[in-house]
Amino acid sequence: MIRIDSVTKRYPDGTVAVDRLSLDIPDRAITVLVGPSGCGKTTTLRMINRMVEPTEGTILLDGADLQQQPVTTLRRSMGYVIQNAGLFQHRTILDNIATVPRMLGWGRQKSRDRAAELMERVGLDASLGKRYPYQLSGGQQQRVGVARALAADPPVLLMDEPFSAVDPVVRKGLQDELLRIQGELGKTIVFVTHDIDEAIKLGTMVAVMRTGGRLAQFAPPAELLSDPVDDFVEDFLGADRGIRRLSFFPSAGLELTTGPVVRLDATAEQLAAPDAPYLLVTDADGRPLGWAEPRDLTAGDIVPRRLLSYGRPFVPGTDSLRAALDCAVLSPTGWAVAVDADGRVAGVVSQQAIGEAIRTAHGTGGTGDAGTGEAQTGDEQTGDAQTGDAQVAGSADVTKVAP
Repeated sequence: MIRIDSVTKRYPDGTVAVDRLSLDIPDRAITVLVGPSGCGKTTTLRMINRMVEPTEGTILLDGADLQQQPVTTLRRSMGYVIQNAGLFQHRTILDNIATVPRMLGWGRQKSRDRAAELMERVGLDASLGKRYPYQLSGGQQQRVGVARALAADPPVLLMDEPFSAVDPVVRKGLQDELLRIQGELGKTIVFVTHDIDEAIKLGTMVAVMRTGGRLAQFAPPAELLSDPVDDFVEDFLGADRGIRRLSFFPSAGLELTTGPVVRLDATAEQLAAPDAPYLLVTDADGRPLGWAEPRDLTAGDIVPRRLLSYGRPFVPGTDSLRAALDCAVLSPTGWAVAVDADGRVAGVVSQQAIGEAIRTAHGTGGTGDAGTGEAQTGDEQTGDAQTGDAQVAGSADVTKVAP
């Protein structure tokens, strides 16, 4: 665990970047520092590896004062990922990743073998190893940056807005990849971002910081959304924090119906049987094609391209109530389509039924027959991690599932 104890950073001109900050960062979890520009997020991160020296206070790693450790040794024991990856442009991808192992005295072949292993772990094709950074996309370069930070297997990983320079689609992929890697490796990660959605998706714990380097609130994401400590935190979370909170409620309990679902080769009798304003048409394998009013369907003459879009489907038990609600909103009929892992229709559910499930979830605190959950991994699931006097996992009685 990293303990930041009454740390202040004051510059010679009198500017206070961080003001008496105290924070317990739990082991093998992702702690996100989030807040407006100038709130001291990056300064705090850099004080952990002594790129910036604190003016007052102490920072402890497993009880040892970081000030008492050789700075070079300290930095080599911590992975560091920055915006735009910060790769060496004159080195190949393999050699970039192998930088720290080589500095630690590893042999050339051992370092390159480790680099190749990490390329696979972060989702990079082995053929990219001989290329140079400028030959890769922005998202690929960020994956290289993560691989390089992991090369010497450091227990601590520091990440300073690593995904902010890429487009939203690539960013989501990188976030998912980080969560997958964290599930496998269980590192202690300190992650800086200005994006509250990113903080909520990635964080086991989220520290919201005020301008002037003061801590506003430190809590699990679900608790942050349900119980902001003051107006500043509530405003920073945004007007749609209630929608974001639905990411922590599972969709497994939704009551699905198959009544309005018909196949493309349905008979006239089958088309007339369901008492529903719209019918969902599937192909022969049960995959959704689109919606139509019953009167617009003729047995033996259903043309898929004439059907109304079904929006996008969700997977019960894996996706959250937020995802289910989004599917219903995107659907022109107001009904969300649920599919299994193979993309076959499991049933449909109305906005009204989803609304009832949301009210029930609020009443029970969001607990229930959740899916496995993709975003929370490691010991934080067990409630072993401590923050101050409170249990990290125990303080939020909900499970984060895929948003």
